[in-house]
Amino acid sequence: MTRPDLSDDQAVARYRAELRLVGRNQRLAGFALVIAGAIAVYLAGSAGAAGPTIQWAGYAGLAFGWALMLAAIFLRTRYHRRRMREMD
Repeated sequence: MTRPDLSDDQAVARYRAELRLVGRNQRLAGFALVIAGAIAVYLAGSAGAAGPTIQWAGYAGLAFGWALMLAAIFLRTRYHRRRMREMD
């Protein structure tokens, strides 16, 4: 992998756009799970007898969603470090 050309503003903008694509699916899925988990936890009180099950499912969605988002951050950081290393 070669080091990105960061000589002008357009090249920096292209590299930032490239970085935004790394781990995008994981970030979006994680964000969706966090939102769905928060809604499930919020609405579990009015779910009647199924409330505790929905609440636990909501907590599981929150945990897995945050794990996905952290994994995406890790992937992007690792990609950036690899790109910034000089390859001879």
